[in-house]
Amino acid sequence: MNSERPDHDGTGGEGTRAVRRRPRAVLTASVAAAVLLAGGGGAYLAATASDGSGGGGAAGASTPPPLVLDSPAADSTAGGYRTAGRLPDGPDSAPVYRAAGRVTEAQVTRLAEALDLAGKPVVRGASWTVGTVADGSGPVLRVAREAPGNWTFQRSAAAGDDCDRKDPVCPTGPTGEGPVSEAAAKKAAAPVLAAVGQDDAEVDAGQVLGTRRVVNAEPAVGGLPTYGWTTGVIVGAGGEVAGGSGRVAAPVKGDTYPVLDAERTLARMEQAPAASGGCASAVPLEGGGTGACGAESGAATDTVAGAVFGLAAQPVGGRETLVPSWLFEVRAAGAADPVTVPYPAVDPAYLKSAEPSPGPSTERDVEVTGYTAAGNELTVRFTGGVCAKYDAEAAEESRRVTVTVTASSDPGKVCIAIAKEYELTVELTEPLGGRAVVGSDGKPVPLAKEGARLPAPTGGR
Repeated sequence: MNSERPDHDGTGGEGTRAVRRRPRAVLTASVAAAVLLAGGGGAYLAATASDGSGGGGAAGASTPPPLVLDSPAADSTAGGYRTAGRLPDGPDSAPVYRAAGRVTEAQVTRLAEALDLAGKPVVRGASWTVGTVADGSGPVLRVAREAPGNWTFQRSAAAGDDCDRKDPVCPTGPTGEGPVSEAAAKKAAAPVLAAVGQDDAEVDAGQVLGTRRVVNAEPAVGGLPTYGWTTGVIVGAGGEVAGGSGRVAAPVKGDTYPVLDAERTLARMEQAPAASGGCASAVPLEGGGTGACGAESGAATDTVAGAVFGLAAQPVGGRETLVPSWLFEVRAAGAADPVTVPYPAVDPAYLKSAEPSPGPSTERDVEVTGYTAAGNELTVRFTGGVCAKYDAEAAEESRRVTVTVTASSDPGKVCIAIAKEYELTVELTEPLGGRAVVGSDGKPVPLAKEGARLPAPTGGR
């Protein structure tokens, strides 16, 4: 179900259109889960790094410092674009908003109370924890101590998706009991959204997972719509909050940067390297093109039906940052529904790519040899050397979870050739349940035998 966002134009520019945004599927969409250190159990978040370099100077400075993007923005499509009419001008400048500071016990307590979760917040590694954690069967809330305080909540490890795993699109559970109404779900989610300061966020309750309904909230920051800053609240068939995820702390205002209008931003997006390869040159709405992406080439073309000026989440200097961006409403050729494609609107004179790490580095995927699961935690086992750094992430789908372990190493570094067994733990957005676990190559990963816990690799994340 798509939601309609009210028109927003920073300067009353002609041609502004609402962006219809496909709701974020907090449980079914492929998401990179936060990795837990096997020894300490604390979530590693990019927000823990950096002290403000690369876009964190004092707000209001006449000449802001370069905005250092950790990864250059790239076009997410492989074709050119048609434009259905004139795109808006937008504002002349806009600030970035970034995560800063630490989450307090009072903030965690407020969220726990909204979730009807009893207990005092305790510090476990890099996170605040409230609730049962011993066997993973009871309700538990985890909140990262570093801003913006990414949080996850599950009512019970046994409260999995009632939908038949053989049919991911299942309107009711096996008992025939359906999800609550959208109005009831929004009412149940309201105290949670209020506890994290998002009671005025744009809310959509169209997503259904078996007998549960998901309320997705898109907050406004500085009066602008956001992309990638979603809060998801899962409401069970009985009207109770069964789970959720989001951020506790609001981002703070940073430096203000000159920004481009939608037309010039779209031109930059078309010139950027396409994420999936292919052409990225513009195609007019009428008339044939002569380039590789033109009508004469026969390539499919996406249509930009409108754009809204807003803020899109992107790592800057290692921290979660909301960057002034145009949110383009893009309808792919042959697609029924439009999607939102964000692209930074900051004047390129103020943009800078992050410097590469000193020395050469190589990355490779490592074979995952086994896994265990407890509650929302999925622990993967693998064999590796003693000098490489290892990262693990999980992409969740309705029928399976794909785990990827990546080894990063310096080929110029002398290292003793010793192989050891390691394990890393990733936190899922819901219990594994009956979903299969597969590696990055798509092959099934076997369930590991219970036994002594293996160490986390040095430098693993």
